[in-house]
Amino acid sequence: MNLSEQLSITAIENPSKTAYIFENKETSYQELEGAVRKFASQLEEMGIKKGDHIALILGNSPYYVISLYGALRVGAVVIPINPLYTTSEITYILNNGDVKAVITMDVLMPKFASTTNQLANVDSFIVCASNPDLTFEDHPFESKIVQFTQLMQGGRLDYNGPILDEEDVAVILYTSGTTGNPKGALLTHRNLYSNAKDVADYLTISNQDRVIAALPMFHVFCLTVALNAPLMNGGTVLILPKFSPKEVFRMAQENQATIFAGVPTMYNFLLQTVKHDNTLTATFAGIRLCISGGAAMPVALLKAFEETFDVMLSEGYGLSEASPVTCFNPLDRPRKPGSIGRSIINVENKIVNEMGEDVQVGEVGELVVRGPNVMKGYYKNPEETAATLKDGWLYTGDMARMDDEGYFYIVDRKKDMIIVGGYNVYPREVEEILYSHPSVSEVAVIGTPHIERGEEVIAFVVTSDQNITEGYLKEFCKEHLAEYKVPSKIDFLDELPKNTTGKILRKSLRELIQH
Repeated sequence: MNLSEQLSITAIENPSKTAYIFENKETSYQELEGAVRKFASQLEEMGIKKGDHIALILGNSPYYVISLYGALRVGAVVIPINPLYTTSEITYILNNGDVKAVITMDVLMPKFASTTNQLANVDSFIVCASNPDLTFEDHPFESKIVQFTQLMQGGRLDYNGPILDEEDVAVILYTSGTTGNPKGALLTHRNLYSNAKDVADYLTISNQDRVIAALPMFHVFCLTVALNAPLMNGGTVLILPKFSPKEVFRMAQENQATIFAGVPTMYNFLLQTVKHDNTLTATFAGIRLCISGGAAMPVALLKAFEETFDVMLSEGYGLSEASPVTCFNPLDRPRKPGSIGRSIINVENKIVNEMGEDVQVGEVGELVVRGPNVMKGYYKNPEETAATLKDGWLYTGDMARMDDEGYFYIVDRKKDMIIVGGYNVYPREVEEILYSHPSVSEVAVIGTPHIERGEEVIAFVVTSDQNITEGYLKEFCKEHLAEYKVPSKIDFLDELPKNTTGKILRKSLRELIQH
């Protein structure tokens, strides 16, 4: 079984059920299935064969859903790319990923104008219209451009596509590349299908659920949790082009949303917006579950959000290499603040030391994962594959501990750990203390070299009170932290630098210190 096949089954069983809503227009499962068949047959007509690589450089829209499932139907390998990447970042992935066709928005085509000599492998650009005034008469790739709408005017409704093996690669997800160039994680049809099904089952996502997709679809969190999981069980996806607190509240109210998935910064923005207009809390009255992932959720933020909106917020954990979800807080018992929860169905998590041996309950070590969701390896990168996949386990690079009830707690990224005078300092621990202060809205802690202590702790803080001083916050930290963990410097910023999925960019913060 695979995602594309499951969509066909759902369309047969519930043809008139709404698959997604975009800009107030409802599309049924039968209509979506028809669009996927037509698009896939047209891809085949263009010469796309099973195993060919297709890049999706799109924002959240029906274009994305049809392109993703259509490409999978024809047996192509999909490479999602962030539309906000620079031309050089996109060019690297297109070349490294051996991309044959690109599906993108018309407004992004100027990015490719300077790459004619660099993209020899790309045979065609399928362009999705958003601006009717844009033409490509003088574009260097004019002869390779095909309009998405033009393709959809043709196509076959009886198209089924080639037979797919569950071990065939379905998607290559390029990791953000915080250390060197990004790596392409090879995810099979089995990886994606199993994780979508296991997440849907674990979170009891049913055909009655209406899930807000405000996270970017090119990111694996949205791809699995807010798109594939609801479509797996006949639910409805409420597509937002981009995250906006007011649009989330409007979408939730107008479309009777039941689930919202987001990263911690999104929850922070929703909470801050409600502080200015508390009537907005009523828009979440129908939400039965909020899901957080992508980064650690500060306990103070989690509690404040749950109290304000009277809704359960379940934190989970995942990574691109695991399709992505490995843990979630269970829904059938009180969740534990600060925990990423327990292993989901069919997935094993454990904590090991540097020798790969299991550690005692409560001890900190590296989190490793095993299950049907774990990638095949990295594309054209056997060295990194061997370093990450060992004896059937995926080494996550995250330091964690497990309690006696099987709940996991992320302590920090292995590479983010700060060593002060020989003592380990985990940024997460310092951040939690600073977050607990009512005037602190955002925090990020990093380590920088120090001539005597090896490293020192630096904090970047966003506050709602302009009168708070560095000295005051240091004293606050001293009340709760050992002296070596207290930040030696606290910088105040208007906002923390983040990527498009809301993750705080520690690399940018390190660059601030260097300058």
